[in-house]
Amino acid sequence: MPLISIPSVLQAIVGLGLLNVWLLRAASPTAYRGGAAKTLKEEFAAYGLPEAAMYVVGALKIAAGVILIAGLWMPLPVTIAAGVVAVLMVGALAMHLKAGDQPVKSLPAALMLAMCIAIVMLHQA
Repeated sequence: MPLISIPSVLQAIVGLGLLNVWLLRAASPTAYRGGAAKTLKEEFAAYGLPEAAMYVVGALKIAAGVILIAGLWMPLPVTIAAGVVAVLMVGALAMHLKAGDQPVKSLPAALMLAMCIAIVMLHQA
């Protein structure tokens, strides 16, 4: 068995990516925020979502990120965490479409969705 597997690399990328966005860069502007938003709070407002939705989505993404990272060393429900993130990424893609964003703004969500689908499929194999 290899020391570094594709599912492990994907888990690390998705997990660290989620924690980076939601814990370190939540108040920072990026080229990928929806509408003209500069923060996560502004992004959810741009989509017409209530502030409470941001906290629910944030809690789910942070929990999933922790599970994906910790799941590299201990038996945790990694496929469930990746599945939750995949569903949230479908929602993110829908919100980008709703806001009329340029396709490049959807790129991180699309990549996260693809990686989460791969994590689920590779863990099932």
